[in-house]
Amino acid sequence: MSELEIDAVVFDVLGTLVDEPAGIRAGISGLAPSLDDPRVEELVALWQQHIDREQRRMLDGDRPYLPSDALDREAAQLVAGAAGVDDPAAVAELALSGRRVPPWPDTVAGLARIGERFPLLGLSNACRTALLELNAHAGLRWHQALSAEDARTYKPDPAVYQLAVTVSGRPPERLLMVAAHAWDLRAAQRLGLRTAYVARPVGDPPASSDRFDLYADNLAGLADQLDHGAGRTDGGKASAAPVD
Repeated sequence: MSELEIDAVVFDVLGTLVDEPAGIRAGISGLAPSLDDPRVEELVALWQQHIDREQRRMLDGDRPYLPSDALDREAAQLVAGAAGVDDPAAVAELALSGRRVPPWPDTVAGLARIGERFPLLGLSNACRTALLELNAHAGLRWHQALSAEDARTYKPDPAVYQLAVTVSGRPPERLLMVAAHAWDLRAAQRLGLRTAYVARPVGDPPASSDRFDLYADNLAGLADQLDHGAGRTDGGKASAAPVD
C-alpha cells in the first residue's frame, strides 16, 4: 500500500453517481408508451451516441461549443423522430429526461460519508442549469458543483479538470478524481490529479495498462480505503481490480 495524501475529492456525476441511461429510458417510455423494451434501448443508444459524437466534434474544433442542454434538445428531437412523435411539447419534455436521473443506491450515503472528511466537488459535462436540477432530483449534496460550461468545452479537455484545481486552491496532486469512466480518469491523470475508479454498470472499465490510485466496487469501498489513507499504485487490486 502507498500513502494517498489528498485535500479534496472530485466526482464525475453522470454514470458515476447517477444512472443516466435510466432517466433517458424513462423519458422515452413516457414519450411513446407502446414501444417495447428492445426498441427503447435502441433509442437510448441513439441519444447517447448523438451526445458523444457532437461533444467530440466540439473538442475536435469541427463545431462551435454548445452547452449540454442544447445537445439534449437535439438528441430528444432525433429520438422523437425515430419514435414517430412530432409533438413539440412532448419533445421538449423528453429533452429534460437527462436531468431526472436516479442516483445509484450507494451514492447519497457514500457522498455523505466521504464528505465528513474531505471537501467534495462535483465536476460534470452537464451545463449549469442541468447540473442544478440533476443534483436536486438525485439528492446529491456537494460543497461545490462545477460545470464544464464554465470552461466552454467538455471532458476530457484539460480545461475542465483545471476548474477543480482552480476552485479548490490545491495543487492537482492533492485532488482525487473519482469516476466510473477510465477515459475520464486518464484525462485527470494527465493534469496531475490522483485517481479512483469506481465500478458501475454503465461505466468505461479500466484497461490492463491503466494505473489508477484506487479501485473500488462502490462508494462504501472507496470510503473504506480513504479512511485507511492508502491505495495501490501498481494497478493491483484494492477492491475491484482493473479489467481489460
